[in-house]
Amino acid sequence: MTTGSVRGITAVALAAALAVAATACSNPGGADGAGSGGKDSAVVGIAYEPDTLNPLLGYGKDGNSKIFDGLLALDGNMRLRPALAAELPTVSKDGRTYTYRLREGVTFSDGKPFTAEDVVYTYTTILDEKTNNPSKGELDAIASVTARDPHTVVFTLKYPYAPFAERTVLPIVPEHILSGQDVNSGDFSTHPVGTGPYLLTQWSRGEKLTFKANPRYWGGAPAVKKFTMAIIKDDDVRATRLRAGDLDGAILPPALARGFADEDGRKTYTATTYDYRTVTLPTHNKVTGDLAIRRALDVAVDRQAMVDKILDGAGKPAYGPVPTDSPWFAKGTERRHDPVRAEKILDEAGWKRGKDGIRVKNGVRAAFPLWYLAGDRLRQDHALAYASDAKKAGIDITTQAGTWEVIEPRMKQDAVLAGGGAPADPDFDQYTLLKSDLAGDGFNNMAWYDNPAVDRALEDGRRSGDKAARKAAYDTIQRELLKNPGYTFLTHIDHVYVLADRWQGLTTQVEPHDHGLASGPWWNVEDWKPKK
Repeated sequence: MTTGSVRGITAVALAAALAVAATACSNPGGADGAGSGGKDSAVVGIAYEPDTLNPLLGYGKDGNSKIFDGLLALDGNMRLRPALAAELPTVSKDGRTYTYRLREGVTFSDGKPFTAEDVVYTYTTILDEKTNNPSKGELDAIASVTARDPHTVVFTLKYPYAPFAERTVLPIVPEHILSGQDVNSGDFSTHPVGTGPYLLTQWSRGEKLTFKANPRYWGGAPAVKKFTMAIIKDDDVRATRLRAGDLDGAILPPALARGFADEDGRKTYTATTYDYRTVTLPTHNKVTGDLAIRRALDVAVDRQAMVDKILDGAGKPAYGPVPTDSPWFAKGTERRHDPVRAEKILDEAGWKRGKDGIRVKNGVRAAFPLWYLAGDRLRQDHALAYASDAKKAGIDITTQAGTWEVIEPRMKQDAVLAGGGAPADPDFDQYTLLKSDLAGDGFNNMAWYDNPAVDRALEDGRRSGDKAARKAAYDTIQRELLKNPGYTFLTHIDHVYVLADRWQGLTTQVEPHDHGLASGPWWNVEDWKPKK
């Protein structure tokens, strides 16, 4: 349930057994990987693996894909900058026409030239109803895209979609390769060709993705010549492999990262994020669909304790998808930890405690399962803390671990410890999370949330070009979630990374939920330089 990940809430997760088995694999960097200390190579451990490397099917839609470039990109301060476009777009006064002048002399990694026709092909193919892209609704505003000449592209919008330029970080693919194959099943998904700084050399499913520097890269060949992403779902296994020297760096939960704080030769990086953890409260479950249960859980949970104890202070309480320090946050929608009020809400709604302390109403026991991703320590700890707080209010939550293959079929009835968040615009955060007609569409609207006032505000926020009107729309959404919380938002999580301290140029961005391939201190690995 994200607005920007490869598979909604996250990319496809692997079973814990696969992650543990990966410890027995050979050094993921090969002979010149982390173990040998090669100055021009790097191996990092990430938690999630993509379904596909084809942008037409959703890969890299939020930028930093390494293999591809978008028309625009985001810099370290999250400002838009030109990439395949030579400059930022020219926008018409009515906000409905965006004109991009393209960078000349750019080639794909196979040597063929990049032109405006590749841009037109990319966007029109994604919008084709036959293309299996779960995020095509994010481009709903596009009425047409045309090539004015080989180096100029014009987008015409149906309405003045304010964050449209941010959507054009989407990677561009080569028409000359993809037009000859089925975009849904062709081999481009595993043998991609792009204009980006790296080329894929190997993808061992469940183990690693290996890249080499693109000598044709228009921005100059990267100094890190070989870059490997080891797929290690289990947090503890990732930390173990980092300590063993099998990895140069990894994303880790704050508590595990703290164990590396005093080690020479390593450096810790903390990235602020829009990444939240939330509990879905499906409307089709007799307990989680009950308004009193939802409202009671919203104040029964101790968010600050989660930040302090689970995140080791690396985060903040979450009251919705928008972080409290965002200019889009609606002041006054914070929820105070109030167990007494939770009890009162349930008592007044007729949920009475039984002999075992668990509440019952009309023969229905206040009990439900809560699933979390196996091997994800942060989700497990959040789930356990949430269940503990709920138990004090008389609600019995059984926490269960599983893979997404196990969890996804159960999402209509069972609660899930989910994640999401995107920093560019509130539309990116909220539309797929809350729109009622997206319920049941993969990982979109996992709670099957249905609120007509929220639906109207989502459309108002998406279609208005006026910032004040948009702010009013997103304030409405946050206040409606206060009245009828279809999710219990818990925390916004800072991402913590530990890396070997042997390169220059490492920074972090404000990160989305989808971390690993797209984010981390390696978001700009093409700019790293070895330390002297």
